[in-house]
Amino acid sequence: HVLLARQVNVPAIVVFLNKVDMVDDPDLVDLVEMEVRELLNQYEYPGDEVPVIRGSALKALQATSLDDPEVKPILELLDALDNYIPLPKREEDKPFLMPIEDIFSIKGRGTVVTGRVERGKLRPGDEVEIVGLTDEIRKTVATSIEMFNKILDEALPGDNIGVLLRGVEKDEVERGQVLAAPGSITPHTEFLAQVYVLSKEEGGRHTPFFSGYKPQFYFRTTDVTGEVQLPEGVEMVMPGDNVDGLKCKLIKPVALEEGQRFAIREGGRTVGAGVVTKIVK
Repeated sequence: HVLLARQVNVPAIVVFLNKVDMVDDPDLVDLVEMEVRELLNQYEYPGDEVPVIRGSALKALQATSLDDPEVKPILELLDALDNYIPLPKREEDKPFLMPIEDIFSIKGRGTVVTGRVERGKLRPGDEVEIVGLTDEIRKTVATSIEMFNKILDEALPGDNIGVLLRGVEKDEVERGQVLAAPGSITPHTEFLAQVYVLSKEEGGRHTPFFSGYKPQFYFRTTDVTGEVQLPEGVEMVMPGDNVDGLKCKLIKPVALEEGQRFAIREGGRTVGAGVVTKIVK
């Protein structure tokens, strides 16, 4: 998970060592903390300064008052999250984009899609496009925006929202598509990528793969099967390798752009992480 956090550019990490109530020897907990810090350093996180909080989530849950000493580690954790994790820079000035996570049909109102705004702003009445999983780009209008049952005048990056779409049936939109500002993103099936293949020790494959390998590609909320072709002169890719110029061909078009990150999965486990370097088709 630390490797994947690094691959998808998670900027900061806070550690909570759970279940310390099950360990009798405090030296053992010290040892675990040391190993965690070394692991963070290995993946270019500042392991020596990352806050590491020790506690027991179960004991805190069973506590009857916030003054209970078992609750203190949880309050420390929240403090660390507030003070150590930087507020992400929100890309408000870019064209609106929201990966669709879920779809609901509201009687008498229409179809609502939910998700977290990745970038840009959205206001009620704005035109949007539904992009991905089909070659057709569907135009519609965001007639209303809600967040936690409150009507919004404007949605910003990081907001988890529901958007009511005009004239769209529930079966005409699906998870994995994106809601986007008109003309800002297009669906593609072929691209070149730079990919890091997880080693066996990191939970990846135990064997190399060759041209014709067909894993699942995870973009935002989409998972699509694709086929890879290795770059010229490369016969196989071993676990632990970095490979540039990997040609990937998806069986369905996905809303893609250069610089976009993705995970490669196989049989329910992550085997690689990559970034789109060039759109081919």
